[in-house]
Amino acid sequence: MSAFANDDARWTAVASRDRRADGEFYYSVATTGVYCRPSCAARRPRRENVRFHPTPAAAECAGFRPCKRCRPDGRGPAAEHAEAVAKACRLIEEAETLPDLDALAAVAGLSRFHFHRVFKAQTGVTPKAYAAERRAQRVRVELAGDGTVTQAIYGAGFNSNGRFYAASAGMLGMTPKRFRAGGPGASIRFAVGQCALGAILVAATDKGVAAILLGDDPAKLVEELQDRFPKADLVGGDRAFETLVAKVVGFVEEPSLGLDLPLDVRGTAFQQRVWRALREIPAGETTTYSDLARKIGRPRAVRAVGQACAANPVAVAIPCHRVVRNDGGLSGYRWGIERKRDLLAREARS
Repeated sequence: MSAFANDDARWTAVASRDRRADGEFYYSVATTGVYCRPSCAARRPRRENVRFHPTPAAAECAGFRPCKRCRPDGRGPAAEHAEAVAKACRLIEEAETLPDLDALAAVAGLSRFHFHRVFKAQTGVTPKAYAAERRAQRVRVELAGDGTVTQAIYGAGFNSNGRFYAASAGMLGMTPKRFRAGGPGASIRFAVGQCALGAILVAATDKGVAAILLGDDPAKLVEELQDRFPKADLVGGDRAFETLVAKVVGFVEEPSLGLDLPLDVRGTAFQQRVWRALREIPAGETTTYSDLARKIGRPRAVRAVGQACAANPVAVAIPCHRVVRNDGGLSGYRWGIERKRDLLAREARS
């Protein structure tokens, strides 16, 4: 049964401008003669003036005309913005030389300012940040090939060595040659502790936390860390580092303490967008995979969102445990369903 099966539920959706109700029904306002989508940003009408209709045709048969703001008889601004941003993303991903903001806005059919605002609302990042993430991904792919470092630099879209080397540390966390060699000599500190969820391993570079792993066997967690960073120098954490581990353990035990850590995680541009959106979910609240996909501007990428959650390398710091199925049920969790249930219960109590 639809969540908007009666007029009370429909009115609640209209009052809260709930986008989930778009397409489920339409509402008309007797005093204006206009009908709208539930999410329309127009001034909220009085309840006594509102009627509900199953389709745009039904509303028009009742004598109402479509709203010029939300365009309920067409695809609507949200769908058009999503398509415009998708075009811009494709241009970024396919261009040999990364386009500037004016070129992206022109492809999207929007003004420079409006495009920048719409792009950030759809993806969670600015066009410049998205392009930087895409370029970083291309750099990693090019360096994994057989060509020279110089060929990789130009293959990734840089038009000078100087510009690349100025940005390489932020992109790769190390020099290009060290990255190509698998990161030998990169130092990663780690420590293993115990918390209410079992064993917990925290690892960090000098830039931030690179891994938080949960499990039953501490030795297996260390093996997993070694597999993740096969050529790095793994160094046992000192007393100062153990303070960081204690902070993570304290958050697991008492979520109301909060956890704001600098992170050093590598992923594709899409994964980074998902992980950034996950960090915006407040403790004690949950979202669904489909809502998360809509939030990052990729409503059809629900499965890819689930895969990005599964690839999350830092448990609790990037709270993928706060994502549930559409029916509210718990789905897969990299570190076990029971741990996910326990984390959500603790956050609900806090």
